[in-house]
Amino acid sequence: MSNYLFHDENTLAEKAEELGKKAVKLGIIPSFIVHHYPDSQEFCLPEEHNSNILTAPEAYMKFKKLVDSALSQV
Repeated sequence: MSNYLFHDENTLAEKAEELGKKAVKLGIIPSFIVHHYPDSQEFCLPEEHNSNILTAPEAYMKFKKLVDSALSQV
């Protein structure tokens, strides 16, 4: 039996937010912003020239890749 980390859009967004906080704590990214809407969330990653706006699945994948990469180098 599998243990899933998320079951729907809301739990996926929660996991993305947790990974984002971990990325900030590790110093990988300086900050991120989550815009909450009634039916979804948008994740904003400030960069030097512009802000990237990501959906919850995109943010989850980006944060996971960044955190996994940083932890594998330790």
